[in-house]
Amino acid sequence: MSWANKKTVLFASTAVALSMVAGAAHAGGFALREQSSYYQGMSFAGYGTTGGGISSMYWNPASLMGAQQGLTVEAHNTGLFPVSEINGTLSGGFLGTSSVGSGDIASDAFIPASYAAYRLNDQVIFGVGINAPFGLSTKPDFNWAGQFYSRSSSVFSMNVNPALALQINEMVSIAVGVQVQYLKVSLKSADATSGAGFPRSNEIKGDDVGFGVTAGLTVRPWEGTEIGIGYRSGVGHDLDGDLIVGGVTSAIGLGVVTPDMVNISARQKITDKIRVLGTVEWTNWSRLKSPRAISDTSGAALTTLHFNYDDGWFFSLGGEYDFNDQLTLRAGLGYEISPIDEDIRSTRLPDNNRWWLSAGATYDFNKHMSFDLGYTHIIPESTKINIAPGHQDYNATFGTYTADVDSHVNIISASLRYKF
Repeated sequence: MSWANKKTVLFASTAVALSMVAGAAHAGGFALREQSSYYQGMSFAGYGTTGGGISSMYWNPASLMGAQQGLTVEAHNTGLFPVSEINGTLSGGFLGTSSVGSGDIASDAFIPASYAAYRLNDQVIFGVGINAPFGLSTKPDFNWAGQFYSRSSSVFSMNVNPALALQINEMVSIAVGVQVQYLKVSLKSADATSGAGFPRSNEIKGDDVGFGVTAGLTVRPWEGTEIGIGYRSGVGHDLDGDLIVGGVTSAIGLGVVTPDMVNISARQKITDKIRVLGTVEWTNWSRLKSPRAISDTSGAALTTLHFNYDDGWFFSLGGEYDFNDQLTLRAGLGYEISPIDEDIRSTRLPDNNRWWLSAGATYDFNKHMSFDLGYTHIIPESTKINIAPGHQDYNATFGTYTADVDSHVNIISASLRYKF
């Protein structure tokens, strides 16, 4: 099979898999960090360096310089198994008091990511990745206490990212890339005017294709040390869709810009068998602000989505140990500062700071084929929701909603990497 045909099969299979994703946000906000089984096993420590295969191009395209001669392909597949329950009380609104819990609002999810790289010569590598960088799926029980604030939320994305990396000299490599991103959003809440049991939902929905860039740098200042700096731009979307309120549908446009991200990673050789890795990541969630739904007919603002997130931060530290020539073991610890705190926390996305505990391994079957396995357990900090006067989501008609959130996440990821 030719290189072109191999690439076509790889990308077609990934596109089909992405269409099956049930998105579930497991990085700050509604981002998806799970883009590499290799780095999953270290809580994504060192993910912008060249030692872990070409999946690191997602965070730093200059890391493509780690690819071997010829064609390299990788298929990463991640299963997310979250549990999240909201238990609280709605009071002071037209319905009186309700303490019906949400049930488990989170959905299990499958997240695929595929990569291919071809070394054109000793200095230049072309690579491309297909990913789902953003995703969210929350669905409480239908008639729970907070149904007027949220009934279901869905965000789906698909991103194609071709990139070109150039090795300047033995120390420095640079790269640039393009993002082509599809984004689809649907947010529902109970329609209080629809009668007993509130069978009807209000909804805002839309989709769009937008464009962005990526860029990166890797530096090897001395033997055994590598530092990577990566950038993923935000992508502007003018979502074309509908606002449905009280059974009436209005065509709208909704302008949304996804956050840009800067990361710094390092890989340090300690001995011939041991390496230590680390990552610091900043995500510009504050740029999301409060997008407005604009009527296609009148040009008037029909409603506003109040995000108003802070910026997000992620820190991780990990290590690798070559048990023998074929087996490498790894582990890592991460801490994430969420862009969402109690002042703005909603029932749609009860996000909070969290700890990442991870372990993983790589087995090299031969010089061509490797298998990666990663596992992560995420432990959020104690989380509360307090939608009361002064909160951006508060509606006096519906009343005050205060609740505790009980959640955790298990993640299992596996990949197959092949060098032709």
